[in-house]
Amino acid sequence: MVRAAGICGVILAAGASTRMGRDKALLPWPPAAEGAPAVNTFLGAMIDLLQPHCDLVLVVGGVNAEKLEPVVDAHNAFLVVNPKPERGQFSSMQTGLREVLNRGRDAALLTPVDRPPVLPRTVQALRLAFLNAETDVWAVVPEITQNGSTVHGHPIVIGREMIEQFLRAAATAMARDIEHQHQQHVRYLPVEDERIAANITKLPERSNHG
Repeated sequence: MVRAAGICGVILAAGASTRMGRDKALLPWPPAAEGAPAVNTFLGAMIDLLQPHCDLVLVVGGVNAEKLEPVVDAHNAFLVVNPKPERGQFSSMQTGLREVLNRGRDAALLTPVDRPPVLPRTVQALRLAFLNAETDVWAVVPEITQNGSTVHGHPIVIGREMIEQFLRAAATAMARDIEHQHQQHVRYLPVEDERIAANITKLPERSNHG
């Protein structure tokens, strides 16, 4: 069975970034050489990555919303504001997922902003795996093998059933716990892309292959 393709991109960018000293969403990507102008930002690059695979892209901001807005507008995405970002990232996820349903979509391609953009082929593989999955698959999560261990990462694709589970939970809940509660409905998709498990402080080598 092939599902309808109404998917929203959702980028979680409401974090305070206190440890970095500046907003992680606005850090340059790819990393610019010292003295060279930045080509893009983490947020801009993430929007650009998701747009070809989604109907639209939502960016969830918090107290930093005013700073994010110029980038969101320049990349033709839509800004959603979490009114209480101090409750944590899960509350920002809920804010974005409510907007997904409000805009008439039934699935979300979800990622935090503080990750290097994965390869385009990874996003395409996740999207197709979800669209072609049986209806009892509520989510598709990428995985890789590192040092003999299986590691799960982002972005993930979640359907309406998993969205509703997230929205029913407390704002202080952990997405991973809810995912594990419904593990029989999660498909883990092996990919060859170390970026799914990378973060800003430890980036894999750049690749030009998509």
